[in-house]
Amino acid sequence: MSTIHILGIAGTFMGGVAALARELGYSVEGSDQAVYPPMSTQLEQLGIALRHGYLPENIGPDCASVVVGNALSRGNPAVEHVLDQALDYTSGAQWLAQNVLPGRTTIAVAGTHGKTTTTSLLAYLLDRAGQDPGFLIGGVVPDFGVSARLGTGPAFVVEADEYDTAFFDKRSKFVHYRPRVAILNNLEYDHADIFPDLAAIERQFHHLVRTVPGNGRLIVNAADANLARVLEMGCWTPVERFGFQPGVEWQAQLLAADGSAFAVFHNQQCLGQVHWSLLGNHNVLNALAALAAVHAVGIDPATVMPELAGFGGIKRRLEVVGKVDGITVYDDFAHHPTAIATTLAGLRARVGDARIVVAMEPRSNSMRLGAHAAALAPSLQLADAVVFLHRPELAWDAAAVISQVRGQARAVADSEQLLDVLAGQVTAGDHVVFMSNGGFDNAPRRLLARLQGGCG
Repeated sequence: MSTIHILGIAGTFMGGVAALARELGYSVEGSDQAVYPPMSTQLEQLGIALRHGYLPENIGPDCASVVVGNALSRGNPAVEHVLDQALDYTSGAQWLAQNVLPGRTTIAVAGTHGKTTTTSLLAYLLDRAGQDPGFLIGGVVPDFGVSARLGTGPAFVVEADEYDTAFFDKRSKFVHYRPRVAILNNLEYDHADIFPDLAAIERQFHHLVRTVPGNGRLIVNAADANLARVLEMGCWTPVERFGFQPGVEWQAQLLAADGSAFAVFHNQQCLGQVHWSLLGNHNVLNALAALAAVHAVGIDPATVMPELAGFGGIKRRLEVVGKVDGITVYDDFAHHPTAIATTLAGLRARVGDARIVVAMEPRSNSMRLGAHAAALAPSLQLADAVVFLHRPELAWDAAAVISQVRGQARAVADSEQLLDVLAGQVTAGDHVVFMSNGGFDNAPRRLLARLQGGCG
């Protein structure tokens, strides 16, 4: 088959597109400017040629089509080359919709938080049910070893992002997928670089709701008032709600405060108990949503619930990267105050009075713009100490945030200073959580190396 070039190939979504294109038989090449695990590792294992930088000459002369990631805009040298040379181009979401989803039962997982975990859980449960699902997940799942695959079964599970599609298509990516089943996990204000307010995001979610057929299913967080407002705009699909409150179609009752054990009820009937390795009420809700989606495509959830005990989690979701001298180091993909707070709540419930030290890189567009500055200190309430990596491009006042943090807090200008501070601060029994939606200069593993006596 022909060659395609993927601009922004090291992003979690575009890296998944690359894996699917390779599996379909395309010759795949790509370019990016920020490359770090786990996606860089996946691309290397797939043997996909990766070129650094967005230079026109990085697009091979035999390239038949260019798939453009949403991180690229007008003025980017590669984008300008594609337009000037009249090369065929499309977005990642549109490529997926045209080349992978036709004929499949698409299950889309949307929400401000929990998309990657819920998508992974759903794909895992379908796989354990013998369905061999296809999937595209915004992260690498250890149980699969990849972030995307075609699968041979009828279902394709896709992490459905509300971020815009490409420089030429400002709709949310998820409107391209036309799912039969859609999970709406939650909805908060985010992506301040493209959405002026919460109402703008709600409209995009309603565009997704409009695409789900009447014989499909909407699986909706019962406690989310913003999602309720979206459905009030119009709904033509049966809705099932999930949550902790009695009376919802899918209910969880905690059996352990840290969320590691819970009972599942469907229409007030107990289906059984789950005992697993994940932490936090948010992950309990993610599991409920996945079980409801499994049911929506005809699988008895009670038969697959026991499989949750073996779920291996997701890379960079409170992932333990190592332990040294009683100090546990975690890597977490935190990008929003709510995600930070819920992650720390789950960890606090697990570790009790042990000290939690957070290393925070405010890296997302919303964080850099200061959209979440007021909520950041309260989200860190359960941390005993916080070290912010305050890079020069951060426009907001770090001192104002630091002054509101309950525990010890300070800011440093680069990752080397951050590691110096942490290495001199942590002691046996501490839990050190690195939080960033970027590579964080490989800081978690560098800290481990220091603690082990290496150069770090």
